Amino acid sequence: MSALLETPVPTRTRRRIPVWLAIIAASLPMFMATLDNLVMTNALPSIRLDLGASVEELQWFVNAFTLSFATFILMAAALGDRFGRRNVFVIGIVVFTAASVFSALSTEPWMLIASRAVQGLGAAAVMPLSLTLLVGSVEDRFRALAIGIWGGITGLGVALGPLVGGAVVEGWNWEAIFWLNVPVGIVAIPLALLALPNTFGAKARADVVGVLLVGLGVLGLVFGIVRGNDAGWDSVEVDGALIAGAVLIAAFIWWESRTASPLLPLRLFRDRSFSVANIVGLAFSFGVFGSIFILIQFLQVVQGYTPLGAGVATMPWTLAPMVIAPLAGLVAPRVGTRLLIIAGLSFQTIGIFWLAATMSADVAYTTLLPAFIFAGVGMGLVFAPLSTAVLATMKSADHAKASGTNSTLREIGVALGIAVLTAVFVGADGTLTPTGYVGAAIPAIFTGAGVLALSALIAFALPAGRATTSIKAASPTEAASAHSI
Repeated sequence: MSALLETPVPTRTRRRIPVWLAIIAASLPMFMATLDNLVMTNALPSIRLDLGASVEELQWFVNAFTLSFATFILMAAALGDRFGRRNVFVIGIVVFTAASVFSALSTEPWMLIASRAVQGLGAAAVMPLSLTLLVGSVEDRFRALAIGIWGGITGLGVALGPLVGGAVVEGWNWEAIFWLNVPVGIVAIPLALLALPNTFGAKARADVVGVLLVGLGVLGLVFGIVRGNDAGWDSVEVDGALIAGAVLIAAFIWWESRTASPLLPLRLFRDRSFSVANIVGLAFSFGVFGSIFILIQFLQVVQGYTPLGAGVATMPWTLAPMVIAPLAGLVAPRVGTRLLIIAGLSFQTIGIFWLAATMSADVAYTTLLPAFIFAGVGMGLVFAPLSTAVLATMKSADHAKASGTNSTLREIGVALGIAVLTAVFVGADGTLTPTGYVGAAIPAIFTGAGVLALSALIAFALPAGRATTSIKAASPTEAASAHSI
């Protein structure tokens, strides 16, 4: 995403727009999309009771959004370059807002799953273009300030997500978390048209085949994992989905090596820092967000927390990155990204292992609190340095593709983490009841902790050394991008 900061804005698109107005126009939709995803996670127990959803359907409430977002984020950026970034950005807001309406009106689990998939499509157009449009709207002397505020607003969406979700669900109902998006979207559309320029980039041919191959391939893998316990791991349905997914991913790799305008230039993976950072990012998202999915259910189903109470309980985890991530971004140029990433993953591993080792139906909050703090500090240490490591030795022309690829792989990690850890939970005969949850949740969370420990070991393969000046300047931006998970 940082390369988009360097894209020149044609003179004819420049207008004198107040900085504060441009910041609001670019940040408000981003805040809405970021907040909504974590709000959804905290509302899952209430949605399950109201819609009678199964464990499998709970996964798809989250993964439908995640997979749709991951599949289309690179395509949305390319379409913005070709047809106008503001045009695609506004279309994304419209799609996200309309999908929020259908989500709120859902009366069956399949309706909510479909609506969430469309929401992810809209978010894919909003998130990668938000910062690009903001940078093209403000003068150079205000650019650093604008980016800093944008990053803070984005991070605030992540930090407040569980808390806002709990308050809304407890005070009204779960449908309200989607209805709140409607007035925001209605305000955001004319604001974007008024305050943001319609800039263009290189008009490369859209890699539609690549989008279809990778999207269907990842969907096949996740579907097979989700269905494994219910349908049987040796069933035609599951094995067929897993094999089809693997074949489609292989076809995607083959296609990307042949097409003239690849969605994902494979040559980027020749760079060690880029390759290792992306593997670490995928494993990080897998372990962290798979564990969060299991933990949120534990707090409400087993320990009897209200949605708001669960949001308050996890605040040490969700708020810590707001403090730690900016500090890590400042320290990274002095100590290098590898040290911070390894330290962050180690803290995260300790926190998740702690949760798995101490989890019981009557465990005291004071016992869980150190784990939340370890996890929050670890997450904050990873965000900015990992994004910096992705771009550390990339040419400026490749920054957009590199950052977009990192975002895509992180989202795929989220989907796989939720699918695999839930499969472990169901395979251990877990049920969404106070008496049938803990025994199965423990091995699931241990699995997430094990993946995080593995990612810390992989991080040792990152190149040592300090960040360059250009990357140092980009790291706060990339940290904000990382918050969008």
